[in-house]
Amino acid sequence: MKDRGYRQIIVTKKAEASVANGHPWIYDTEVSLVGEAPEDGKLADVLSGKGRYLGTGFYNSHSKIRVRLISRNANDVFNQEFFERRIRYAWEYRKTVMNGDTDCCRIIFGEADQFPGLTVDRFGGILVTQTLSLGFEKIKPMLFAALYKVLTEDGQKIDGIYERNDVAIRELEGLKQGKGFYLLPSLPIPKSTETEITENGIQYLVDFENGQKTGFFLDQKYNRLAVSRLAKGKRVLDCFTHTGSFALNAAKGGAQHVHAVDISEEAIAMTRENVRRNGFENVIDCETANVFDLLPTLQPNQYDFIILDPPAFTKSRRTVEKAARGYKEINLRAMKLLPRGGYLATCSCSHFMPDPLFCKMLHAAAADAQVSLRQIEARQQAPDHPVLWNVPETDYLKFYLFQVV
Repeated sequence: MKDRGYRQIIVTKKAEASVANGHPWIYDTEVSLVGEAPEDGKLADVLSGKGRYLGTGFYNSHSKIRVRLISRNANDVFNQEFFERRIRYAWEYRKTVMNGDTDCCRIIFGEADQFPGLTVDRFGGILVTQTLSLGFEKIKPMLFAALYKVLTEDGQKIDGIYERNDVAIRELEGLKQGKGFYLLPSLPIPKSTETEITENGIQYLVDFENGQKTGFFLDQKYNRLAVSRLAKGKRVLDCFTHTGSFALNAAKGGAQHVHAVDISEEAIAMTRENVRRNGFENVIDCETANVFDLLPTLQPNQYDFIILDPPAFTKSRRTVEKAARGYKEINLRAMKLLPRGGYLATCSCSHFMPDPLFCKMLHAAAADAQVSLRQIEARQQAPDHPVLWNVPETDYLKFYLFQVV
């Protein structure tokens, strides 16, 4: 192929097949360098063993993911216009699939938006980013300027960009951890690291400096609405409530009473604040407790709707079996606590727990509890977190609504 000025990498047949199937990652065991190695964080052209162009991506010798492809088009020029075009494409997609509900949403979802290793969440006027790719780390000034330009040109008010790079995975890329506002020349630094958003008609205080992930879990937005539709008149137990989002949606849906539980005192404090903001003090009560310890102490028929939204019990394939036991324990106990005709919302947010294994666990739990599950809905993450079929890692959230019969 024509020399494009980038260092070239020859990959194995296994990597060639993976790239041909649409996956953007090339692992360290799948490359052999030709000539001088590319500089870490710089772009490199990826070639087959026969010299056929496969794509261009960021190279990093520190990472097991040696190359993250950003393009398969040999004619692409990787300048600001290229990244503006990509960002605009991602933004227009959100405007369409969220039906204009974009004041709080995920704008860039890594590989699913052809930005491998980059996340951008919007909370009103604040953009919260997480950069897990050395390549994108090096071009942040251009990338964030393009992000700001695309949104403001579309009439969106952006007050600041906050970086949540306090994740250990950055160290695998040879990057330091840290967090703080990114300085944009045209904007003053916001005075607060808290902001208020409205989702599904409910107000939340979002601590984007200290909250989990980027400060708020946007992926369950429409799953929370599904819970709200079933909650009228119900006595609800919301386990792993985090900042109270399922509990608040249940209350808004007309629940008789909601008990919100989380092991984190900070999360429960934020939940209480969100309850106060929405005027549900007489409907929702909050408790700091370990759900695994709490469930065995409850009485059958005490609740007729139980919500299980746990954190990821597994973050690697090595611990999947242990995670499955944890999922089974809480689901089994919930099924035993519910009366016949009661409702269960249950989910897993780990892509290492594939849907067939999660369903197998639910079947086993139902059998042990001697109940049957009547499925109401099977759902996934909101469409601002799109599933790219060629990248299984983007398909991570399993969400089921059942009636126990």
